Amino acid sequence: MTSRWQRTRPGDQDNLADRRREPGTDGAGRPGISVLAIGSHPDDIELGCGGALLAHAAAGDRVTMLVLTGGENGPDGGRGHVRRVEQERAAALMGAELVWGGLQDCQVVPDSATVRVVEQTLQAVQADLVYVHAPDDSHQDHRAVASATLGAARRLPRVLHYQSPSTLSFNPTVFVDVTAHVGGKVAALACHASQVEMSAMVEPDAVVASARHWGAQARIGYAEAFQPTRMVLDLSPVRRTPAETPALADLPAAWALVPASLGAR
Repeated sequence: MTSRWQRTRPGDQDNLADRRREPGTDGAGRPGISVLAIGSHPDDIELGCGGALLAHAAAGDRVTMLVLTGGENGPDGGRGHVRRVEQERAAALMGAELVWGGLQDCQVVPDSATVRVVEQTLQAVQADLVYVHAPDDSHQDHRAVASATLGAARRLPRVLHYQSPSTLSFNPTVFVDVTAHVGGKVAALACHASQVEMSAMVEPDAVVASARHWGAQARIGYAEAFQPTRMVLDLSPVRRTPAETPALADLPAAWALVPASLGAR
C-alpha cells in the first residue's frame, strides 16, 4: 500500500545529492555560512524549516540540526528509540549534521542548563544563522526551547523563528524560496513515519499547501516563512583582511561620526 507520504510533490524528481554543493562554498567560490536549526522533538525542524535547510545545503552552507529531546512521549506510544532512528535518517537525507540535546520530552524548561546546551552547540558549529520555534506556542517544550535559544543566541545577529502546527500567533516577514525543495521536505518528513502517520496535526497536502500559501505572500512559487528576532543582511559575504579594510583617513570627512576637533583631544 502506498503511503500518503510517497505521492509526487513539487521537486520530487530532483536528485538531492545533485543539488548539494561542497560544504564551505556557495558554488561561486565564496565561503558558505554555518546554519543551526533547533527543535524540541524529532520532525519539528523538518516541519518548520526543512525546505530552507535543503536550500542552505544546496548553496554549500554547513547545516546542523540540534534536537533537544528524543520525543519519547509522542503519538508513537513512547518508542523513543524509533524516533531517534527516524531523525537520523531524515538528517542524513537533508545533508545535515545531527546533534542530540539529551533532554526529556515534555519536561524542557528554559533554565541555565537548557541555555547551556544550546550555547555549547552554537559555539561548536560557530553558527551564523539560527532557526528555532516561534515563542508563542501551545506546546510547553516549544516555548521553552524558543526562550532558551534567545538567551543562548543573545549576541547572534540572525535568529529566525519557524511555525509549528501548535504555534498560536505568527507574524512572518522573512521568506525563503523553497520551490526546488518542497519534494525534499516531504521526503524528509516521510522518514518520521511513527509520528506523521499517527498525527492529525501533520498532513502532506497541508505541508505543500502551506508552502504555496507563503509563496503567494512572498510573490514566489513555494516558500517557508519566518518571524525574525534579528535578521542582519551581510552584503559583503567575503570577509576582508585588515589590509583590505579602508582606513578612517581614507573616508570622506563628511562621513566622520566625531568632528576632527573632538577626535584630536
